Amino acid sequence: MNLYEQRSSNIWRTWALVLGFLVVVIAVGYAVSMYYGNSSILYIAVVIAVTTNFYAYWASDKLVLSLNRARPATREEFFDFYTVTENLAIAAGLPKPKLYVIDDPAPNAFATGRDEQHAVVCATTGLLSIMTRPELEGVIGHELSHIKNRDMLLMTIAVVLAGFVAIAADIFIRMSFFGGGRRDDREGGNALFMVLAVVGIVLAPVAAKLIQLAVSRRREYLADASGALLTRYPEGLASALTKIGSYAAPMRSANTATAHLFIGDPFGAKPSGVGGWIEKMFSTHPPIPSRIQALLGK
Repeated sequence: MNLYEQRSSNIWRTWALVLGFLVVVIAVGYAVSMYYGNSSILYIAVVIAVTTNFYAYWASDKLVLSLNRARPATREEFFDFYTVTENLAIAAGLPKPKLYVIDDPAPNAFATGRDEQHAVVCATTGLLSIMTRPELEGVIGHELSHIKNRDMLLMTIAVVLAGFVAIAADIFIRMSFFGGGRRDDREGGNALFMVLAVVGIVLAPVAAKLIQLAVSRRREYLADASGALLTRYPEGLASALTKIGSYAAPMRSANTATAHLFIGDPFGAKPSGVGGWIEKMFSTHPPIPSRIQALLGK
């Protein structure tokens, strides 16, 4: 599948993700409602799932910007940021996104928003201060590619829905632990639903997290390739990734809920050779050396 086919497939992938989360939440809600003999639990789960999806679509970008303490970027203060984004947005055939900055010395950036007309590109002041113009073009090209590829809605929705599943599972676990409202098996309770409820509330947040991370890693590789195609200079992005990957300190506002949105791990670079396949599975980003190798074809 080439870049253009992957872009078009992202539309149905987004709705498939939303539908998948709805099915998981409703299934867990059904099992728990049968376990407690209270159908209102299922209705509550459905209402919350639908409301969460609606919120994720319309307002998740504002939530992400708030969590990372971002502020609007002015043209006067960040001239290169503005001009590079304007030029590359024209080349990509995109409306210029709104620009935000995070006051943080760690070099990083992300894109968010529900579509091309409501997109946001955010960069840290640390990134804007250390990047050369070709490197900045590589980073902005990467973020604009997330917008062009329609990644940011998919990845932002994953933040909200994965968080909701985790919270819902925690509530159900606490209810099960304290036994509140559980009907007794002698009164018709079904042990099968008890098992399904327990398994569901334990595995649902793990599955949601793995989906979120898998989505992030795949989209990073695609955005790297698309960004290099946009700028026609993969060396710029490769050099920028080298600088991002060599910065060891975490961002001040690093947050596990939004970590996968960034171009680099906001919790800082890890020493080479650290972590095995389990850590890679739960990592928000593919390894920087692998990304650079893919860009340069080495």
